[in-house]
Amino acid sequence: MFRSFRINIFIYYFITVLSFLASSYYFTNILKIENMYVLSILYLSIIILSGIFISKLSIDPLEKYVQNLQYLSKETLHELNLPISTIVTNIQMLKKNIKFEKDTKRINRIENACAMLNERYNELDYMIKMQSKQNIQEELYLNEVVEKRIEFFRTIYPQFEFNLKLENLKIKTDKIGLLKTIDNVIDNGVKYSTDLKRIDIKIKNHILQITDYGVGMDEVELLQIFDRYYQSNDNIQGFGIGLNMVKRFCDKNNIKLNFLSKPNEGTTVELIF
Repeated sequence: MFRSFRINIFIYYFITVLSFLASSYYFTNILKIENMYVLSILYLSIIILSGIFISKLSIDPLEKYVQNLQYLSKETLHELNLPISTIVTNIQMLKKNIKFEKDTKRINRIENACAMLNERYNELDYMIKMQSKQNIQEELYLNEVVEKRIEFFRTIYPQFEFNLKLENLKIKTDKIGLLKTIDNVIDNGVKYSTDLKRIDIKIKNHILQITDYGVGMDEVELLQIFDRYYQSNDNIQGFGIGLNMVKRFCDKNNIKLNFLSKPNEGTTVELIF
């Protein structure tokens, strides 16, 4: 697609330049137009028309390509809804008849995997809405959101201790984006923790504070953490895009973001609403 796209733009650009030169020769040598004001208007008209046609040729195929991707995403999202709902319903039915502990653990693993799949579903739905520039802000209680996320993290990181001190805080924001932000910060705290496997989370005075007791960062690292693909430790699995996403979300939603960190002592992330 893009190869033919480039060829078409090159051909049209070549024809446009050739036409401009031919028109220039025709105006000055054949029609003998010497009035610079008239020539300027004619040349400007040709340039504007050429710009319109080139931009149309450039944007239309790309716009169609993006629309096709959006249609595919929406159809995929719709098709995912039924199997996820079926799995959830059958898990609930199976749990009523479980007699052995091993079977309970297996069902719980399936349920957790289904919950993770459902999160990917919500994220895809979120991305489609973002592309469509829909207003997806809603009122919610931050403390309730944090509690639900910690319930999920306790299932996948049972070796970690999560301490919560949460005041009630009602906010209006993009919920899915907020969930992704909280997940990224907590997941970083888990990944960079060392011996003390503990995460403290506090909401007070309109501030969400997430503290880990891991490797921490020095001042030089703190200046680079929002750079895309930056990772302070190459041995940690990941792509280095999490904090970049966190920063963009906070900037877009007028949330002040602070990082307080010391090497070998840990890091505190503050989201000020």
